[in-house]
Amino acid sequence: MLSPKALHIVTMRPMNFFYGLMVFLMAATLLPSVLFLVLYFITGEEVALQRAAKMWNYLRVFTLLGFNITVWGNVVIGLWQLMH
Repeated sequence: MLSPKALHIVTMRPMNFFYGLMVFLMAATLLPSVLFLVLYFITGEEVALQRAAKMWNYLRVFTLLGFNITVWGNVVIGLWQLMH
């Protein structure tokens, strides 16, 4: 049987990877969105505004996905720990 500290490390390792992945995905969509928005303000090109809006929508999806998986992942881990 694992000690409580070892059990916490084993169960939280996948979540730590997930947190890092979500930070990467959010930054990878936020930075281009801001860049295209700045390009739109400078040039007035509608294509830049459309791309900024598309990247912003992807950022919203990744943010909501990350939040939901974090909440439900912790629920699943808590239930698993209660059963064992």
